[in-house]
Amino acid sequence: MCGIMAYVGEQECAEILLEGLQKLEYRGYDSAGVAIWDGQRIELRRCEGKLVNLRRSVAAEPILGSLGIGHTRWATHGRPSEQNAHPHTWGGISLVHNGIIENYVALKQELSARGHDFSSETDTEIAAHLIGASVQSGHDLHTAVRLATKRMEGSYALVVISEDEPDRIVAARQQSPLVVAIGNGETFAASDIPAILAHTRDVIFLEDGETAVLTAQSVQLFDADGLAFERPTKHVLWDPISAEKQGFKHFMLKEIFEQPDKLVDTLRGRISLDRGDIALDGAEPPKAILDALKRVVLVACGTSYHAALVGKTLIEQLARIPVEVDLASEFRYRDPLIGAGDLFVPISQSGETADTLAALKMAHSRGAHVLAVCNVVDSSIPRISDGTLYTHAGPEIGVASTKAFTTQLASMMLLAVYLGRRKGTLDPARARMLLEDLRTIPTQIEKLLEASDAVREIAKHFIHARSFLYLGRGVNYPIALEGALKLKEISYIHAEGYAAGEMKHGPIALIDENMPVVVIAPKSETYEKVFSNLEEVRARGGKVLAVATEGDLKIARFADHVMTIPAAPDYLQPLLTIIPLQLLAYHIADMKGTDIDQPRNLAKSVTVE
Repeated sequence: MCGIMAYVGEQECAEILLEGLQKLEYRGYDSAGVAIWDGQRIELRRCEGKLVNLRRSVAAEPILGSLGIGHTRWATHGRPSEQNAHPHTWGGISLVHNGIIENYVALKQELSARGHDFSSETDTEIAAHLIGASVQSGHDLHTAVRLATKRMEGSYALVVISEDEPDRIVAARQQSPLVVAIGNGETFAASDIPAILAHTRDVIFLEDGETAVLTAQSVQLFDADGLAFERPTKHVLWDPISAEKQGFKHFMLKEIFEQPDKLVDTLRGRISLDRGDIALDGAEPPKAILDALKRVVLVACGTSYHAALVGKTLIEQLARIPVEVDLASEFRYRDPLIGAGDLFVPISQSGETADTLAALKMAHSRGAHVLAVCNVVDSSIPRISDGTLYTHAGPEIGVASTKAFTTQLASMMLLAVYLGRRKGTLDPARARMLLEDLRTIPTQIEKLLEASDAVREIAKHFIHARSFLYLGRGVNYPIALEGALKLKEISYIHAEGYAAGEMKHGPIALIDENMPVVVIAPKSETYEKVFSNLEEVRARGGKVLAVATEGDLKIARFADHVMTIPAAPDYLQPLLTIIPLQLLAYHIADMKGTDIDQPRNLAKSVTVE
């Protein structure tokens, strides 16, 4: 999400930092800042909003210097503001940080007891105090960074400078990407390759637990034990656009493969296994609202609507609260019954979806409490909601949504558990079991993505199909809708998703030897019912492509092709069954040669009705 750019060399670095940050704008951000050693002290400049604001500030009062760090921030702890923007400073230390320091509350309490005062709401400022205190006690900068990171739990890409050692930059990485790059008499650190491509193509990727010390002439690497080691540079051959895609042919494929990491980002810091409970990052409705809660209303468009349909089942099962799901484009035109006692949940990737925004305004005006689920910080929907559960999918460039959808599904699960705990329908032991299952999903998706080439082989059989039917039951019915949507969005093949039990009520008339039918049939309470639908398709000559649980020999005998998922509880299956369907749509479209990232007639953010 956030962007990091750092430089040490012989050139004036303000513009180098700003240009590097501009290359990272696709990651999304809500504030930006730089810190530059001007020969006497570290000069700090931060601005809320877009980089243009920071550029204006630097142009009005230039900062001269050849060592500096820059950052674009996506708010996690603390609202978007100049005060919360990076870099953060303390005791002659300035640093930028991507990630989340999960134990920052305990560290902050400890530091406060030692007399430290804090000027921001962020977790990052804790790192500046820890490192600064260590430097003041006599440690060099690299040692201070290493000691501080040993105290920090969670994820970080840290880049640090000090007034006491103004010839070097120290970088550290744990579960958050960081690359260092070597030029001619200059070195760089960045969160992603595009930031440095204008200057050099020789890079070194840091791994978890490693640190690096950068000077104008050298890069020294250290392992988790503080021992120096060497790693050869890699020469990047990509052009800048390919670099942004990190070697993937399309942004959509890159975003499909990002899903395990983005699910980890969505869950991080929100799950307490000790308590068997969920924290909503300050978006929790007041107790009076929860006590009076009679109904949840989920409203969305497109892919987000499919996430809402899954959310309905999860919330009703776990929290035992009635849930209504509406298409935002229909909601306000039927004079809906909405008001006090309702929790209104608009779901939107962009936060700018016009129909969803209009529905929100109506619900808010009638007294409903609004808890948004959104991906873009400080977009219109979060700004006018009572609270927002951010999905942390990062910028989604491909028009056809993938990682935003799965992070929405995870958010629905979090909300269902949260409400279940508040309403007393879910005890801590049961919640703990659900959350432990949820935490295994990113690893299971990583294994599913390894089957991408196998899905491509299956896709070869269907590139000339003119129409598809997708069938699913229960929580996998919305996945049938979403799988069909993905295919038609990017391949331009007609596809329809249906509740499998409804097939006999019309769609069965379409089935013949030319009609591929995707049957979502993992082991579940409705398995035998779905299998009966599969047999009905086979009896009419349809080509069956099944999504089934690993080891299901029964399905393998009856389906023409099978894509498998690991065994999983019913309520988590959508996070797994959607993955092969995303890959299927992508590979069919790729072999057809369509414009996958920007399909015809579609826009990423639908800001008009």
